[in-house]
Amino acid sequence: MVGIVPGQPLAVLHAAVDVAEAFGARLICVYVDITSYLAEDPEEDAPADDAEAISAGLRKHLAANLKNAGIRWSFLTLTGNPAHAIGRLAESAGASTIVVGSRARRLGVRLEHLLVGSVAVELTQRQHRPVLIIPLPRSPGNRPPT
Repeated sequence: MVGIVPGQPLAVLHAAVDVAEAFGARLICVYVDITSYLAEDPEEDAPADDAEAISAGLRKHLAANLKNAGIRWSFLTLTGNPAHAIGRLAESAGASTIVVGSRARRLGVRLEHLLVGSVAVELTQRQHRPVLIIPLPRSPGNRPPT
């Protein structure tokens, strides 16, 4: 299983593919939309529309980058606290390993960290399965469209 976010370098996805190949497992790619988790009024249309657009862009990005990977994969969009949502899905899917990227150094990411904390750190503290944290480069690399 791999946590996917917009703008994430391909190194995270490549590491997850390597893990899936090593275990002969299907790769579950998951994006967690925190806007509904943080929104006071979940009835607003704009956040849902944004989440749908982000999910569609991520799905397209994954399809392009996984088409020749030789593994089975799926993509899910969840809502809520990212660490909790990923952890629940990992448990229900029987994931052998969770792959996530380390924290990037951008203002938006710092704001998200203040609001929901570090997903990687929280996963390592709450999971009985291995959590592989891929260090992210400081410079912009191959980034999927948002």
